[in-house]
Amino acid sequence: MKRSINQVTGSTSATSADANKPVFLSKAQREELALNRRHDPIPDHRLLREQLDRSTPNRSERRRGRDRDGDRDRKRSFRERDREREEEEAKSREKARVEKLLDREKELDAIKEQYLGVKKPKKRVSKPSEKLRFSFDWENTEDTSRDTNALYQNPREAQLLFGRGFLAGTDRRQQKKHYTSVDRHWSDKRLDEMSERDWRIFKEDFNISYKGSKIPPPMRSWEESKLSSELLKAVERAGYNAPRPIQMAAIPLGLQQRDVIGVAETGSGKTHAFVLPMLAYIARLPPMSEENIREGPYAVVLAPTHELAQQIEKETVKFARCLGLRVVLTVGGQSIEEQGLKLAQGCEIVIATPGRLIDCLERRLVVLNQCNYVVLDEADRMIDMGFEPQVACVLDAMPSSNLKPEKEEEELDEKKIYRTTYMFSATMASGVERLARKYLRNPVVVTIGTAGKATDLISQHVIMMKESEKFFRLQKLLDELGDKTAFVFVNTRIKCHSIAKSLDKAGYRVTTSHGGKSQEQREISLEGFRAKRYNVLVATDVVGRGIDIQDVAHVINYDMPKPIEMYTHRIGRTGRAGKSGVATTFLTLNDTDVFYDLKQILVQSNSAVPLELARHEASRFKPGTVPDRPPRHSDTGYIN
Repeated sequence: MKRSINQVTGSTSATSADANKPVFLSKAQREELALNRRHDPIPDHRLLREQLDRSTPNRSERRRGRDRDGDRDRKRSFRERDREREEEEAKSREKARVEKLLDREKELDAIKEQYLGVKKPKKRVSKPSEKLRFSFDWENTEDTSRDTNALYQNPREAQLLFGRGFLAGTDRRQQKKHYTSVDRHWSDKRLDEMSERDWRIFKEDFNISYKGSKIPPPMRSWEESKLSSELLKAVERAGYNAPRPIQMAAIPLGLQQRDVIGVAETGSGKTHAFVLPMLAYIARLPPMSEENIREGPYAVVLAPTHELAQQIEKETVKFARCLGLRVVLTVGGQSIEEQGLKLAQGCEIVIATPGRLIDCLERRLVVLNQCNYVVLDEADRMIDMGFEPQVACVLDAMPSSNLKPEKEEEELDEKKIYRTTYMFSATMASGVERLARKYLRNPVVVTIGTAGKATDLISQHVIMMKESEKFFRLQKLLDELGDKTAFVFVNTRIKCHSIAKSLDKAGYRVTTSHGGKSQEQREISLEGFRAKRYNVLVATDVVGRGIDIQDVAHVINYDMPKPIEMYTHRIGRTGRAGKSGVATTFLTLNDTDVFYDLKQILVQSNSAVPLELARHEASRFKPGTVPDRPPRHSDTGYIN
């Protein structure tokens, strides 16, 4: 007999024994039981949903908002997919167009080849020098030669310091830092950090040269000039940001009351070179009063022409006004009575032409009893105009009791006032030398630029050749040296070592100097060269400037420098201190960029121009310019 569902499920009151018995259900009973279980929780779910809807009335709205966002995202994805499909189609069309053009070019090349033939590419022939090129890669620490290794020159004593970073009592970190330090440019150093080499480079940068003894270093900026704050403010107001070369050299000399002969062209800024130290000198003197006003001015400036005197007076007043000093202009062509009245009223500075000042002295309109500062501007021109007797008469009218001692060994008394004489000239004519010998005491000659005859002492030779012929010609020139010394300049440090090694094998006493060596190693090489332990120095442009070695007989430019300015600095290593020298340059067809400038230098110095250089097209016109006229006769140079 079949049991009902209630009997099958049983109640909680049934005994545990009956509950543990297995119950067998038919297929229909099982389906009915499953349906009951499925439909029973549905009302509960519906009730829960209605409660949630009543508690959150905006739930359906948010559900609709989510549906709208989903639709919007699907539309955006459809648009992006369409855009990507369009881009792919455009790329495929562009690719097809390029392939079509390539096919067209190939077709045209085939037609050219059919009618014009095949153009075979030239085969590059490598030179033997390129196949056997010597690569000399090394480090400074690998150099163990006695002339460069500081361990042989300055042996260290072992200290009781051991541990990390120390080797036998030596701090390797400090030693490595010392040897690998790169020397800075003088513009990056303070005044107290400047070395002798830095000052040499500074003077060469501004073409400053001195001749004399006990010369103070030039000033690099107005702040280092030791001028008073009033004068510095006046300089700043005038708009002079940086001093000119003649001012850099002459102002420190004037502040030390040194006699100066300045060789510089007109317009080089020499007016301020003597005005500023003159005003600094007058500022230390007692002011003009009724007691000393009849003794005359403190300073006199002589100029050959009215125009130059007026220009000097204009520049002097610009700076003298800030110190409360008076300036009187005394030149011809104006009323001498008016000028005499101004002189009688008293002034610290008189700017005059020689003839008018002599007239004032003869008429007793002015005296020079306390004048201890005199400037002769354009002295060579005054002598050419016949003013030498008048200039001598003006200098004789000054007191002679305050002249500097004639002997250089005697030191000057800082408390005493000496006569200071400035003389500016474009050339050192015989009349200028006569005045200097008679009235100047131990003067310092300052030359700016290429003025003077320094370059005439160097005999310049330029030889056209192939690159493979250079070393043979170098050996020939060095064989002619004898006991003399020579510089050999190259452009790279690798070539520097290569040539030095070849010369050393050939038996020459050679050393090197380049930027790969430390400053101490370069100084050791230069000291050996000065001591004649070596007679050949192979170097790069790192020693082409700022190096002062006397008695260098020959300078050889194995490689022509690309900036033409370095050519002048290189050959300037010879012909120093009034001695003659020889400069030889090896020139190849790879140096066409400097043909024009080199030819101009040779023509200006009256040196021979090689026939190949004179006829070369690159030497006729400046690089980057188009000729607009036929060459003139004055453009031709001296031909071997």
